[in-house]
Amino acid sequence: MLKQSRTSDDPQLAALAGELRISVGKLIRRVREQAHPGDFTSAQKSVLLRLDRDGPATVSALARAESVRPQSMRVTVAALEAMGAIRGEPDPADGRQTLIALTPTFRKTVNASRAAKNDWLVRALQAQLSPQEQDTLASAVKLLQRLADF
Repeated sequence: MLKQSRTSDDPQLAALAGELRISVGKLIRRVREQAHPGDFTSAQKSVLLRLDRDGPATVSALARAESVRPQSMRVTVAALEAMGAIRGEPDPADGRQTLIALTPTFRKTVNASRAAKNDWLVRALQAQLSPQEQDTLASAVKLLQRLADF
């Protein structure tokens, strides 16, 4: 049975939490709209982000990191290979294993997508926020990072 969480005794804090959740969600959706639409599933996106962030990995390591069975990860990896997003190469330390990595072409696509998102966000910050508000937001970002790392 799931234990239902209690709403905070402080109604202002509960309202802030709700507004923050809605605002951050809306901002994330707006930033995602700036990317070129892709045909990736959420599992594929997760693998691509992990490879981009952590570097090459074996199918087994990816499966452990994503908490899925190796067989399921093999299906995901095969689909990404077929799309040209990743490729496998023999592990230099153990030739029996294959390291999966992003292809250079796909990495360029990822970087271009990130640049488009950043450009949109910079334009939105300049158009919608005064320099003082930008400073306030910079302080708030540090607080959001602390919340995200909780």
